Parts: sequence; structure tokens; C-alpha cells
Amino acid sequence: MPHDPFLALRNRDYRAFAAGSLASSTALQMLSLALAWEVYARTHDAMQLGYLGLARATPVLLLALPAGHAADLYDRRRMLAITQALFAVFCAALALASQAEASLWVLYLLVALTGVTRSMHGPSRNSLLPLLVTEQELHNSLTWSSGVFQLSAIGGPLLGGALIGITGKAWPAYATSAVLCVIAAATSLRLRPRKIVRTSNERYTIKGITKGAGHLWREKTVLAALALDLFAVLLGGATALMPLYAEILGVGPIGLGALKAAPYIGAFLMAIVLAYRRPSNRNGQALLLSVAGFGLATIGFGVSTSFWLSLVLLALLGGLDNISVVIRSVLVQVRTPDELRGRVSAVNSLFIEASNELGAYESGLVASWFGPVVSVVSGGVGTLVVVAGIALAWPELRRLGRLVPLDE
Repeated sequence: MPHDPFLALRNRDYRAFAAGSLASSTALQMLSLALAWEVYARTHDAMQLGYLGLARATPVLLLALPAGHAADLYDRRRMLAITQALFAVFCAALALASQAEASLWVLYLLVALTGVTRSMHGPSRNSLLPLLVTEQELHNSLTWSSGVFQLSAIGGPLLGGALIGITGKAWPAYATSAVLCVIAAATSLRLRPRKIVRTSNERYTIKGITKGAGHLWREKTVLAALALDLFAVLLGGATALMPLYAEILGVGPIGLGALKAAPYIGAFLMAIVLAYRRPSNRNGQALLLSVAGFGLATIGFGVSTSFWLSLVLLALLGGLDNISVVIRSVLVQVRTPDELRGRVSAVNSLFIEASNELGAYESGLVASWFGPVVSVVSGGVGTLVVVAGIALAWPELRRLGRLVPLDE
């Protein structure tokens, strides 16, 4: 029987889930671009971009594990809808604060509140997906989910950049993000997940919160994959410095939006390729090689002085990164029982969100000391060192094979 690249999309609940994810992710990407543009436009200080990342990351670091336990105990669909509604509230508040030209600390406070919401949003969304699809649909659904995210990350920066370019203000982008989050919340309420078969009547306890981390500690291959992503993204966070590179390359807000969108264009195209291919028999090797390629592309972008070459390198960087995203996502899901998915997803979200935002802080810090080129190039070199170290430390990751059954 031939491989069906649209297997998950034939599932009504998955289509609704993907539509809601498209709306909320587009909103958050637009929000991220608008915040970076406004903060840098008001301060012209690279360090302030680092503080922006820190304001988002700190709540995730503190609250991801408790939020993951909540996702395992309570209705994941309702929890997802509530977090999307909260995003809408905070985006609307940012629009009002921006229009009133409020102090930067007001923006940082609202960013921190979105960080609190992100700590709950990731575990509820990621743990809900396996309850909407079959085992055969899982790999394909995660591939398309990565594509949906990349598509939103293309549209979000481009739309945000266009709104800023037309109006010269950030608040229209914040307001549009609020509307999209309302749409996402309404869509999430239409989902029909299967019920979890619980083996015990578990309550919310400190011991329960740590079960996800304990499970990952026993699953050494999953732990290695998460560690690889953590350090690679922490060191290779070039995207945080896009406002500076827009200046270096001599482009305005629309060019900035294109730079932000380029990695996601590459990642979206790679998602299409992966959807049409059967799941790999050599996932470990593919994971390590894709992250190494990510590091090399980061180095190339760091030294580029051509806008078009920079776009190509960013697209290549994004495509290689998406290979590792899909493999890691499938690995985490297939090695986790239903009753622990929220907590394991919380740890995964902690790795992803914290590495992204702390990577932005690290990039801003190094850029403020040595300049953006040194920051990006050193991050790419560090990524290559991390790949080599993890490949040597965890040989079982190199030997990782097929993860899910074929759709036959």
C-alpha cells in the first residue's frame, strides 16, 4: 500500500486542531516580531532584546512542570482554549500600552504574563494531539503540525512587518494577534479527544509534578535528543538579532519581516518533503546530521553581507532544524504513556521555550559585548561542538531507528 502524505489531514479533529494552531501560532509570531521591533526602535540597545527574551523565558522555567501536571489531571482541551483566550487578553493589553507609549517596564510585565501562559499552553497542546489521532497517524500529524507552525511563522512576521511598515506603529500587530487568539480558542473548544485510561486516581502533588522528569531520566535516548536541542538552540539563536542584521543589510521593517520568515519558509518546505517520505529507518543519524547542518548554516549567515544570501542561508537553517524537530517530537510522543504526556510535554516545552528565550538573551549579551557577527558565528561553532559531544556521550542516539509503524 503506498504511503499517504495526507493521512492525518483526513482526520476531522486533527484538521480543527491544526487550524487553531495556525491561528494562535501566527498571532504569537507576529507578537514576537512587533515586540522586538518596538523595543529596539525605542532603545537601539541590543541588550534590551536580551531582556525581552529573559522576560518570556523566566515564567516558563518556573512554571512548566506544574503546568504539565495540570495538563495530565484536567481537561486538556479546555486548558488549551483558556490559554489561547489569555493570549488574546494580553495581546490586547499590549496594543493599548503601545498606543499609549507606556514605559518599557509595562511591556516587559505583559511579556512576562504571556510567558506564564506559554508555560501552560505548550503542555496542554502537545499532550492533546495524541488523543486526537491514531498511532498510524501520529508521525504524519506531527510532520504536518511542524508545517503548520512554520506556515504561521512565515505569515506572522510578514504580516507583522507589513502592519508596522504601513502604520509605523506596533500596536496594530498586537491587536491583530488578539483577534487570531480568540479564533484559536473558539476552534479548540470544538475538538473531541479520546479519554485517557488512567491506572490510578492521581492527585496534584509535588511528587506527581516530578514524574515527567523521572520518566525522561529513564529514557536516555529522549533525554539526549532534548539536550541536543537545548544546547544547539541556546548557542545558535541568531534569530534574536534580526533587528540588528536588518540594519547591517540595509533593509527596513518589511525586510526584517522577510529575514524573520526565511527560516520558517525553509522549514515549511522541508515539512512538505517529510510528509511525502516514509518515516526514516535511521532517525538518530538524521537528527545529528541535521543539527550539525544547522550550525554550519548559522555560521554562514553570521558572516553574510548580502540580503539575498542571508535569506537563502536562513531558509537552509530552518529546513535542517525542522528535520530535528519532527524526529524529536515523534520520539517524545512514542516513548511516553498517555497519563504522563502533559508532564513530559512540559519538560519538552521547558527545553524548547527556555532554550529559545535564553538563547535570545545569550545572543543579545554577546552581541552587546563583541558585536552581532561574533555572537552568531560563535553560536554556530558551539552548536557543532555540542553535536560532536552528544554523539560521543550517547551512542544509543546514533543508533536510533524507526519510531512508528508504517501507514499500511
